[in-house]
Amino acid sequence: MSRQRSRGRAPAAPASPFDQARDELFQHVMRCGVIGSAPEHQTEWFDETMKYLADRYHELNKKELGDLRVLGERFAAPRVTPEDSAPAGSTMESSPEGSETGELDAVNAA
Repeated sequence: MSRQRSRGRAPAAPASPFDQARDELFQHVMRCGVIGSAPEHQTEWFDETMKYLADRYHELNKKELGDLRVLGERFAAPRVTPEDSAPAGSTMESSPEGSETGELDAVNAA
């Protein structure tokens, strides 16, 4: 019987300049405390950081830099929970009588 040789992994392709810039931007966002800061501070921070990244990654065109900023702003945005995205009238609120509105009213009415 012949012995099978392990082939090892194929070498990974080098990351594109866009991927490198994106990873660097995400690291800066986490390290600099951008998440949770005031929107005007985030805007100022992103303005300065995008200038830095444009100088550092001169291979990126304006569209790629714009896409990079959008990704960074989404990454730094506060997390949206299901309660945040629910319509205003669909939340469970306490009524003056002490019972909750919504599904419980249907149960109480039966």
